[in-house]
Amino acid sequence: MKGMMIIDDQRIEFDGEENVLQVIRKAGIDLPTFCYHSELSVYGACRMCIIEDKWGTITTSCSTPPKDGMVVYTNTPKLRKHRRMILELLLSKHQRDCTVCEKSNKCKLQELAIRFGVKKIRFNTVEEVLSIDESSASIVRNPNKCIMCGDCVRMCEEVQGVGALGFANRGSNIKIVPAFDKQLGEVDCVNCGQCVTACPTGALIIKNETDKVWEFLDNKKKRVIAQLAPAVRVAIGEEFGLNPGEEVTGKIIAALRRLGFDEIYDTAFAADLTVMEESKEFLERLSKGGKMPLFTSCCPAWVRHVEKRYPELMENVSSCRSPQQMFGAVVKEHYRNAEDEREAVIVSLMPCTAKKYEAARPEFENSGKPDVDVVITTQELALMIKEAGIQFNELEPDSFDMPFGLASGAGIIFGVTGGVAEAVLRKLYKQKTALHLKDFPFEDVRGMEGIKEAHIEYEGKMVKLAVVNGLNNANELIRSIQRGEVHYDFIEIMACQGGCIGGAGQPVPSSNSIKKQRAKGLYKVDRTTQIKRSEENPSIINLYTTMLEDNHEMLHNCKCGNHEEEDK
Repeated sequence: MKGMMIIDDQRIEFDGEENVLQVIRKAGIDLPTFCYHSELSVYGACRMCIIEDKWGTITTSCSTPPKDGMVVYTNTPKLRKHRRMILELLLSKHQRDCTVCEKSNKCKLQELAIRFGVKKIRFNTVEEVLSIDESSASIVRNPNKCIMCGDCVRMCEEVQGVGALGFANRGSNIKIVPAFDKQLGEVDCVNCGQCVTACPTGALIIKNETDKVWEFLDNKKKRVIAQLAPAVRVAIGEEFGLNPGEEVTGKIIAALRRLGFDEIYDTAFAADLTVMEESKEFLERLSKGGKMPLFTSCCPAWVRHVEKRYPELMENVSSCRSPQQMFGAVVKEHYRNAEDEREAVIVSLMPCTAKKYEAARPEFENSGKPDVDVVITTQELALMIKEAGIQFNELEPDSFDMPFGLASGAGIIFGVTGGVAEAVLRKLYKQKTALHLKDFPFEDVRGMEGIKEAHIEYEGKMVKLAVVNGLNNANELIRSIQRGEVHYDFIEIMACQGGCIGGAGQPVPSSNSIKKQRAKGLYKVDRTTQIKRSEENPSIINLYTTMLEDNHEMLHNCKCGNHEEEDK
C-alpha cells in the first residue's frame, strides 16, 4: 500500500510499511518501544510507541496500519506525560540495582528512564523479592527485573518454535515462567539464548563464567588453552566501537596473550575436521543406503531440539561431534603425554550460549573430566578485556599458535548459515581448482533466508541439500519431509537466525543488517585465505596420519540419541 502521512508536520510517503511505527522511523524519528520487534508478531503491550492524532486520540503506532492522509504527532505534552507514567509504573515493580546489573548501560528500561527524565518514582515499590533461576547451563532468569513485555515468549514460540516460556495468571498477578512454573533447566529449553537477545532488561542474561577463566589463568599449574570460534572475530569489535563485520582476529589473539592464555588456537581448524568426518559419513550413507537425510550436528541447540521434539529423527543426526567438542578431545589427547606436567584446560570463546550446555554434557567427558572446561561468549570475552584494562583498538595483531591454528576458508565460514553445507559442497565438487571454486554457484546456500536449497551432481546422482536457520523454520521443513512433500539428502540446521553470527552470546544486533555485515566479514576472510577446502589443510592431513590414524572415535558421539536418562 502506498500513500502519504503527515508526521509532526512533515509529509512522509509510505510504500509497503506494515504499521505507522515503521513509517515514523522512516521519517528519522526514534519512537521508543519495549515490545516491538520487526521479526515478531505485534503485541502492543508496552504502550511506549503511542501517538496522538489531530483529534487528540492516543493509539499505539506498532498496531496501527498507515493510511493515506493520516495526521499524527509523536511528541505532544500528553504523550510525554503518558510515557513517563508508564516508565514510573514499570520501575516501581523493577529491582533497581542498576550498578551491579549485567545489563547496566545496555538496558532499554534504564536508557528510556534517562531519556525521558524520570528522576523519582511516585508509586509504591513492590517489596517481594522473587528467587533467581540459575538452573540452566546457559541462561539466568531474574523475575524481579521482568517488565512483562512478552518479547522472550514470542521469540521462543514464533522464531524458535520451542515454547519454553509463557504467561501465567492475569492482571497484577501475571508473570512469565517456564511451563508449569518449573525452573528453566527443567523444561525443554534448548539453551539457544535468543530470549536473552530479545529481553530489554536484565530479566534474562547469559550465565557469566568469566570467574572460572580468571581462576584458570591465575593457576600456574594449568596450561590454559583458548579456542576461538569464527563468528567471534567479526562481532567483538562492536563492543569497542568498531564496525560490524570488521575482522579482528589478530587483535583478539593479542588480547588473549595479554590476559595470560598459554596457547591460542582456531576452532575453524576443528571445523575442517568436521567437514572431513561429516562428508565421509554422508557419502557412506549415500552409497550404502543409510538413514537419510543426514542432519548436521554442529549446533547444540538444534541437537537438543531434535532430542526433545523429534527423537525418532536422532538416527538421522550426524554422529560427528561439533567443532568445539572435536577440538577439546583432540587437544586434550595431544597434551595428555606432554613433558610439561601442567594440566591442559580448554577455554572456548564462542558466539553461542548453547555451547555452555554442550560442554557440560556427560558424554563429552574423558576419565571424568570434560573435553572443554569452560565456555565464555563474545560478550564475556569483551568484559574480560575491559576488566583487564586492555586498550583493544590499540593492540598490534598477533597470530594463532601451531599446530591447531591453521584453518581453511571452508572452516571459517562455519560461522554463518549455509557455511557447513558450502564446506561439504566444496569437498564433493570434483573441479578443485581455485578458479572453478570461484565460479561455482555457492550463492544457493548463502543468504539470510530461513530455508534455502541447493543441489550438486555426485557420481551420477543428484544430491539435494537444504540449509535452515531458526528452529521454527526447522519445524516447518521437518513437517514437509514427514508429509512427503520434499526430499533432501543433506540438511544443515542452525538454531539462530543467520547462524552463529547471530548467536545469543554476540553483541546484540540492533538490526538484521548487522548480521549481514558479520556474514560479509567471514566471507571476506574466506576469500583471502589461501586454503579453500578442508582436505587441503596440511595440519589436518598431518593429524590423520598421526593421532587419528586409528582413532577416529574421539571425533564422534557414540551415545547420540541416548541422552535423556543422562539429562535427568
